[in-house]
Amino acid sequence: MNKDSGQDDADRTASDIGKRARRIRDARDDPGPSPLRGVGTFGVIGWSVAVPTVGGAFLGLWLDRIAPQGFSWTIALLLGGAVVGALIAWNWIGKEGGGK
Repeated sequence: MNKDSGQDDADRTASDIGKRARRIRDARDDPGPSPLRGVGTFGVIGWSVAVPTVGGAFLGLWLDRIAPQGFSWTIALLLGGAVVGALIAWNWIGKEGGGK
């Protein structure tokens, strides 16, 4: 066996190990898209719209009982909660998607 050939094999093996280590590190640092991440994102966006909307509806029902007006507090605060929720979701999507 030729001594140079052995050195070339060792260099090639070291190079292969280095490439593999870089691929593993890159995969760990940037995992890429995941179906579970999409489901999680969908859930966060849904809750960020649903909670203010339902909260506004309940607050509106309570205000309609204790402070009746010529308009419906329930409808006004339901719509207000939906707008606030949409703004929260928009902001969250902007932060999540804009950082890449």
